[in-house]
Amino acid sequence: MATINVYEQYFSARGSFNGAERRGALVMLISDSEAGHIRYEASVTFFPHADEEDYAVSWDACFSRPLYDAPGRRSRKREAQLLSELRGVVDALAAEAGGEVLWDEPLRPARMG
Repeated sequence: MATINVYEQYFSARGSFNGAERRGALVMLISDSEAGHIRYEASVTFFPHADEEDYAVSWDACFSRPLYDAPGRRSRKREAQLLSELRGVVDALAAEAGGEVLWDEPLRPARMG
């Protein structure tokens, strides 16, 4: 199985999970492919971000939702469409969990895979 982060970016965030304040979020669009099958998933992970150097991602506040699961392979066109929907999906995931991603406050530039 080949797992690739098609997109990932760190943002400032708000939320409290498992008794700890979270001030950062890692947002990802993840692709899993194997034997002619492709799956895409939106994911947001909230982490403490206690200071400017703290990017230690804790996986106890990770939320995800499948976006696409079918026979096939990676497609730039499909990935562009999924990326255009990612913010709305992540906002819904974060709201359901009691957190918020501050999209206007990126902590690092986006990385595309």
